Amino acid sequence: MSHVTVPYQPGTPCWIDLVVPDQQAALDFYGSLFGWSGEIGPPEAGGYSVCMSEGHPVAGIMSSQGMTGQPEPPTVWTTYLCTADANATEEAVTRNGGNVLVSAMDVMEHGRMLVAADPSGAVFGAWEPKKFIGAGTVNQPGALIWNELNTGDPDAASAFYSEVFGIDTEPMEAEGAEGYSALKVNGRTVGGSRKLDENVPAGTPSHWMVYFAVEDVDASVAKLTSLGGSVIRAPFTMVAGRMALVTDPQGAPFAVIAPVPM
Repeated sequence: MSHVTVPYQPGTPCWIDLVVPDQQAALDFYGSLFGWSGEIGPPEAGGYSVCMSEGHPVAGIMSSQGMTGQPEPPTVWTTYLCTADANATEEAVTRNGGNVLVSAMDVMEHGRMLVAADPSGAVFGAWEPKKFIGAGTVNQPGALIWNELNTGDPDAASAFYSEVFGIDTEPMEAEGAEGYSALKVNGRTVGGSRKLDENVPAGTPSHWMVYFAVEDVDASVAKLTSLGGSVIRAPFTMVAGRMALVTDPQGAPFAVIAPVPM
């Protein structure tokens, strides 16, 4: 699947966005790296930028500078899970040991959203679509291809996402994927989950990681560093393809992967 034209199933990652100190610099960086187009949005949208790939929305970028009256958010990509009812999701988050960070709110006529943390502290968003369903380009070079929960408590996380979103967690049935789990909605794999381990820096909190597809990981990492990005883990080959863990120039971590069929 490359272009999405119908609403995502509830529980499926449907959108990602990034809050950064320098919005224009982020737009320039991701435009150069992935070929996205995007500009700072209108004041009534808080300047929010919807980045496009092949004429379809692929990700959001907004500035943290205008977010007064609250602590500046960390510079990270946020994964949004689709929901049919943001208010019910907010109640379920609290009921199942999560923490609501931004209560359910309308985003003009586009939909309703909230931001929360699961019991292990991993932050995510929930999106109830109205006029805007989420990412329209996925699973191809320059677009989102995978969302991965890295958690310090896999059992608690599995129970939480099952109760709140109806997501099933099952061991990944593939050689070389030992210890890795598939996140499934109605039997379809929509993401992955693993326990935080020695491959991440000590003290790394539970988090959702976004993966972008590229044609050549090594070339993409070389371009990223030339644009001011940094490498967390140099390109390596694993069961799903060749990948690398990197950050943009403002410190937001993400992964790039040249996938192979599983």
